[in-house]
Amino acid sequence: MSEHSHEGSEGHIQRTLKTRHLSMIALGGTIGTGLFIASGSAISTAGPGGALAAYAIMGIMVYFLMTSLGEMATYIPVSGSFATYSTKFVDPALGFAMGWNYWFNWAITIPVDVTTAGLVFQYWLPHFPSWLFSTFVLLAIFLINYLSVRSYGETEYWLSLIKVVTVVIFLVVGVCIIFGIMGGQGPVGLKNFHYKDAPFVHGWSGILSVFLVAGFSFQGTELIGITAGEAATPEESVSKAIHSTFWRILLFYIFAIFVIACVLPYTNKNLLNSNVQNITMSPFTIVFKRAGMAAAASVMNAVILTAVISAANSGLYASTRMLFSQAREGYAWKIFGYVNKRGIPIYALLGTMVVSCLAYLTQFIGPEAYNYLIGASGLCGFIAWLGIAVSHLRFRRAFIAQGHQVGELKYHATLFPFGPIFALILCVIVMCGQNIDAFIKMDWSNIAITYMAVPLFLILFIYYKVRYKTHLIPLKDVDLSRSNNSESFVSESEKEAE
Repeated sequence: MSEHSHEGSEGHIQRTLKTRHLSMIALGGTIGTGLFIASGSAISTAGPGGALAAYAIMGIMVYFLMTSLGEMATYIPVSGSFATYSTKFVDPALGFAMGWNYWFNWAITIPVDVTTAGLVFQYWLPHFPSWLFSTFVLLAIFLINYLSVRSYGETEYWLSLIKVVTVVIFLVVGVCIIFGIMGGQGPVGLKNFHYKDAPFVHGWSGILSVFLVAGFSFQGTELIGITAGEAATPEESVSKAIHSTFWRILLFYIFAIFVIACVLPYTNKNLLNSNVQNITMSPFTIVFKRAGMAAAASVMNAVILTAVISAANSGLYASTRMLFSQAREGYAWKIFGYVNKRGIPIYALLGTMVVSCLAYLTQFIGPEAYNYLIGASGLCGFIAWLGIAVSHLRFRRAFIAQGHQVGELKYHATLFPFGPIFALILCVIVMCGQNIDAFIKMDWSNIAITYMAVPLFLILFIYYKVRYKTHLIPLKDVDLSRSNNSESFVSESEKEAE
């Protein structure tokens, strides 16, 4: 496959993303509707203690996955990231399936995000057709990704910064309410943590159901592996971004849920809201209103709009780079591996946009088909995480088997091999527990929508394995060379030297 990797390419992927871009992109991928909307239903379902436990365990798992990805990405920084690592360290069939799975996931999620953006925009203009604003967002993110990788990085940096500032203000306001400085009702303290059945409501089943919500909330952190291929200094940037992301996840998610749980009892009916259109019921909005901020709903609506646009923007970037990588690996038509003079894989971008637009149009033709498309992408993120864990286990074993020392690695994953094994087990548990009720009721339509991503992935994997008769690569034969990846990229300094 690799012998064709550079055919048909004119320019280079350019390493122009700074450390600040990578840190904010990784963080921005985690702060979205999962925190602003779904955190309330998590507290309602599992109680304050259960929600904190579920998000903390999932956050630790995501951190282990990011350190696994970081170890591989600093050693071999490529735009294909974990799909390329699956090909090099495990089995080409896994890389083929992993890459197409991830590309499909984001290509289908982009229209979901732009549709949501249109619905959120209707908060201010309820009679304005939502599809008009959705179409505008779709064109805007295309233009951002078309211009340059730096325009993507800068856009993400500022969109993510808005979310981060909002969460920081929320935490400050929340603490003031807890201590009675704001809110006009005296100190709140920790009374909601022992209110009725709190802190743990519905026991382990409550925590397990929140795992699913938390898992979706954290998806997008793996973008740091994709962006490593275009980072100016990947060895430095990736490790810094991962460590800062861990502490920010801990601070933002765990602390934010703690504040919400202190201010609002788990029995508050408004916490059950999981509809992004009903922004007045967001736990963030309710807490801000409690502090006497009259414009809270409008401000939070604007923040959620930036979060949704950011998700769509990152989705287009990630899917474009994955399709580009698939072409360079020989898994897709060579034309998708072409890079223009600005460092943009232009045909991969256009190809992804065509698929996203077609998926977007299905909601107008047949809503049922649209729902199946969304369902088909549902578990794709967890499949990608499984691929990261498996690839890292193989990478480290191959590294040692070929006579290398761990000290040679510029970045070391935390608590290896516990980290990837823990992530592997937890991902399987979350995926299996995704829709247990559907199995109990034998609701085959619901089962198909929930688990469709799994058979699609297996079909891709088996097809490639049977057709090309691939096998698990022996540890001694795993390709740990870095030279065949570096020639496809050019750093900003090298570009200026030319």
